[in-house]
Amino acid sequence: MRSLNLDVLLAAGSPGGSSCLTSTTTLEPAGGRHTSVAPAKFAPERGKGSVYAYEQRFLGDESRYAAIIDSKQSQLNRAEQALAQAIEDGHPLLSRVPHVQVTYERDGAVERYYDLTLPHRVFDGHIRAGTIDGVPTTQTPAYRAVRDASPANARALLETSPITLVFGGWDSSRRSRQGRWRSALVGEIVGFVAASRDGTGALMEPKPGRRGGARVDPVGMQINLDKKTMTETANWQQAELSPVTHSKILKAAGAIKVGTAESASALGLGGIPPTLDQLAGVACDTIIRTHVLSFATLRQMRFGAGVDGDAACRALLAALALNALARSDAELCLRANCDLVEAEQPKVRLDQRGGSFADVEPLSIDAADLLLGEALAHAEKVADVTWSGLAMRVDGNPDIVSGALETGDDQ
Repeated sequence: MRSLNLDVLLAAGSPGGSSCLTSTTTLEPAGGRHTSVAPAKFAPERGKGSVYAYEQRFLGDESRYAAIIDSKQSQLNRAEQALAQAIEDGHPLLSRVPHVQVTYERDGAVERYYDLTLPHRVFDGHIRAGTIDGVPTTQTPAYRAVRDASPANARALLETSPITLVFGGWDSSRRSRQGRWRSALVGEIVGFVAASRDGTGALMEPKPGRRGGARVDPVGMQINLDKKTMTETANWQQAELSPVTHSKILKAAGAIKVGTAESASALGLGGIPPTLDQLAGVACDTIIRTHVLSFATLRQMRFGAGVDGDAACRALLAALALNALARSDAELCLRANCDLVEAEQPKVRLDQRGGSFADVEPLSIDAADLLLGEALAHAEKVADVTWSGLAMRVDGNPDIVSGALETGDDQ
């Protein structure tokens, strides 16, 4: 089996190289195949509540319905978060990855956010609305160079926010010369469910069941309070309640008539009897995690370093993507009631063009670190790349953070 080394990445980053590298892993519920898993929830097209997303896919030669257990965007977010955590932990190599930091002060504490985790990466509104040394970010030469970067010369992005080149970004608010960078790395987790067909033999979309939710209060399953007590209790906690929750409790208290008492459930007091009002998990006979790294996408980028230098820069971005992938794959932490384990080693293959493929060894975190270190050293040598960690420090607009609310599930 072929090793995934720097020579492979350099060849893939050169004209005529491999189109894609694909990693596929069969997963299964940690509790066994008899247990269900909780797929990702989405807002419905109409009405309230949540729904699961199902798509028709092929499993071998059979058309089946698959539940989206973790979406493409979610998988990218997990890869980004894995890199961000390594940087925050002071990893000696990943701390050198250029990144942009936005700092806010709130309630006497300093909060730091990065292009690795902000939704629009280096083009995010928090970055654009801030200042650098007192100058609006969008008016600084450094940030203007980032916004002016194009596939013809993406050097400014490579040395300021390479994560944007790997995971994509869109400078959608700009009047002209909007940067549009598609993600070079994509991935998802899907679970294939039992096939059900109607009387004509047509495949039917699954309908998830319902499960019960309940809460037991050992003090009392029903706790009633009068208007005065409920109002005072809410006001005592006001500093720790969201404005929406506080208003909701006061509204409930205001409806209590003098001399009577009503349920204090709005305060989280009392029990809730079991009701079948929540989406149940989904039983899957096959769960597959897939990631694709597109070298064809990376080859559209130039960095002003000549043929060999540009190939070195693409290899560096590929190594960064593979490092993020190795780290995120090692942490199968999705959501409650969705604990998964790997049922086999990841199967990694490299497109060799013309319908042929080469099996390659999957990367461990240590091997991914070694590959990234070699790719960076090579890019420094042949393309004069400079990676020295924090590349842009932005002071967040205080008016923005003062308007931020934690809505939670009560809105």
